[in-house]
Amino acid sequence: MSMYPIATTTVGSGGSTGVTFSSIPQNFTHLQIRYSVRGTNSGTNDFTYVQLNGDGGNNYARHHMQGDGSSAISFGQTGSGIGAIWAAQVPFASTTSNVFGSGIIDILDYTNTNKNKTVRSIGGFDANGSGYANLSSGVWMNTSAITSILVSYPNYAQYTTVSLYGITTSSVTGA
Repeated sequence: MSMYPIATTTVGSGGSTGVTFSSIPQNFTHLQIRYSVRGTNSGTNDFTYVQLNGDGGNNYARHHMQGDGSSAISFGQTGSGIGAIWAAQVPFASTTSNVFGSGIIDILDYTNTNKNKTVRSIGGFDANGSGYANLSSGVWMNTSAITSILVSYPNYAQYTTVSLYGITTSSVTGA
């Protein structure tokens, strides 16, 4: 198996509500997103969302498990009002200073037009003894090859970094 960098975005001083990867090469088997994120919102943590091919409709199902060291929860959702897949929780502005959440999102068989697309992610953050560990999965109920990905949050802080990689199990021409 080999992994090839496709693109990296680092959020600048004004913050950003999302990172979009478009015109994704179609010569890999899977895609992987690696991220280091922090939010500027105050209040509670929120999720990083993954939207495929600009589809914000009700074509997703998602599942999530998380723990904070003293308790664990799990939940899922499908149907009306979803519009994206969850990844991991993002530490917000009032979380311990300079704490970023990190994780990995795998998008499996992204060019296979004979099946719906599966996404899985693992991530979390430690805020000096508090924080979360997350495991999420989801499905985009569409058989189209994935050509664009939006990784979004209400507002990513400066220095948030999101990188996209292509993964193959054989040699790739032009990678």
